[in-house]
Amino acid sequence: MVEEGQRLVVIRGGGDLATGVAWRLTRAGFSVVVTEIAEPLAVRRTVSLSSAVSQGRVDIEGMVGELASSPEEAVIAALRGDIGVVVSPELPSVGADVVVDARMAKVNLDTAITDAALVVALGPGFTAGVDCHAVVETLRGARLGRVLWTGSAAPNTGTPGAVSGHSTDRVVRAPNDGPVSWSVAIGTRVAEGQELGRVGDTPVVAAFEGIVRGLILDGIQATSGLKIGDIDARLDVTPHEISDKALAIGGGVVEAILSGGPIAAR
Repeated sequence: MVEEGQRLVVIRGGGDLATGVAWRLTRAGFSVVVTEIAEPLAVRRTVSLSSAVSQGRVDIEGMVGELASSPEEAVIAALRGDIGVVVSPELPSVGADVVVDARMAKVNLDTAITDAALVVALGPGFTAGVDCHAVVETLRGARLGRVLWTGSAAPNTGTPGAVSGHSTDRVVRAPNDGPVSWSVAIGTRVAEGQELGRVGDTPVVAAFEGIVRGLILDGIQATSGLKIGDIDARLDVTPHEISDKALAIGGGVVEAILSGGPIAAR
């Protein structure tokens, strides 16, 4: 499907970090296909290509993601310069040069080092040289975005990185099982204690004053403890721009491809 000289990358997952990877790759001249599940659980939906699954088309800082009905249609969209988004829990066989596992499951679900000429994985759960060729560090700090050709990324701490003095409390989690319904929108400034919405009949409130940076899709059936929202104490933050973290990780993926992948060998 992919002609000589064209450079195709398949990214598994379309959340905010995967979208930062796609952004960097398209700016470097790569064609990108994103695979997703039928009901994506992305929270930062305004900067997640996975939103194309429910919306059909998204525009993220000028990068267009279009929902395709098949992997082949996704490749056609990618080769014309957009991001082809396709619902495909399995890795599609479309002749990709590179596969990037950006699902952030914190464990290896099914990725193998034989999936492509170069396989790159984000964050913990992978070992470079065993189940992928390279791992990109996703933990905030001095090593964020670094490319590892041996070993693994820092283990999952279970605690979100601190932003403006807030860590665990900036993540909104489902208090119980049930459907999610929101009474605020992404980008809303909320007060401490303000109701954001409900999971079933249980209210969900903001832990502090801030900007609603992310909310899971309204109507999703949540399970207790699932991440369903994100509040940012920085009142000047915009939820419509790809984050610094996502762009740093995206830069690591580009480095991995150009320094050690099949593209570098051409």
